[in-house]
Amino acid sequence: MCQLLGMNCNVPTDICFSFEGFRARGGKTDIHADGWGIGFYEGEGSRLFLDTKPSSESVVAELVRNYPIHSLNTIAHIRKATHGEVSLRNTHPFQRELWGNYWVFAHNGELKDFDPPLSGRFMPVGHTDSELAFCYLLDRLSQRFPTGRPALRQIYAVVNDVSREIAEHGMFNFLLSDGMIFFAHCSTTLHYIIRKAPFKKAHLIDEDVSVDFDAVTTPNDIVTVIASVPLTDNEEWTKMSTGELILFKDGMPIFV
Repeated sequence: MCQLLGMNCNVPTDICFSFEGFRARGGKTDIHADGWGIGFYEGEGSRLFLDTKPSSESVVAELVRNYPIHSLNTIAHIRKATHGEVSLRNTHPFQRELWGNYWVFAHNGELKDFDPPLSGRFMPVGHTDSELAFCYLLDRLSQRFPTGRPALRQIYAVVNDVSREIAEHGMFNFLLSDGMIFFAHCSTTLHYIIRKAPFKKAHLIDEDVSVDFDAVTTPNDIVTVIASVPLTDNEEWTKMSTGELILFKDGMPIFV
């Protein structure tokens, strides 16, 4: 099965430390070797890197690991293919435009007997159940609010309802962002950690690498990292509940 990695912050932050451990799971310390991808938001723009090679062996992943792109919202994915061949068009995360913003989505799980009606506004390019679910989710949002972006509580309500509907077809762990807000939905397994002052030292599970966050942050920084499986072995991660949808903004969960 695939794995997810996400980050939501109150100040632009690089994901190099977390990504170093995460990319090792793509063919080195785990079996997710059917491609990988990562999406960064920079202002109103987004930057996506995709590769069909295992992330542990990818030259593109090496570039990302050594290139400190600072972003408020980041979504990454390592793939173990269940639907669709190993190809760029089937590689997460996927991106579409809605209400004048880029939306980025990555999914972990498998959906069965899932063939929802689409209006044609958003259509899959590849053959994954994941991209189909993303298109359906955005379709529902655009149909519900055709004139523009609504209030956060209205977006949350639709995303929550559609997530529950899709989850009836199987495992639907996903990360979703439009660059301003960040959704995490747990169907089976998803964890998060909120790092804020006082910062401590963290050590990766998959690589013998540590970082002292107190030395590289300010007292006002808030950084939330979301992962399918915790990335560090000396920090306390929070496990999300089945069916839970959390909306993060500026590094913190918000309740709408």
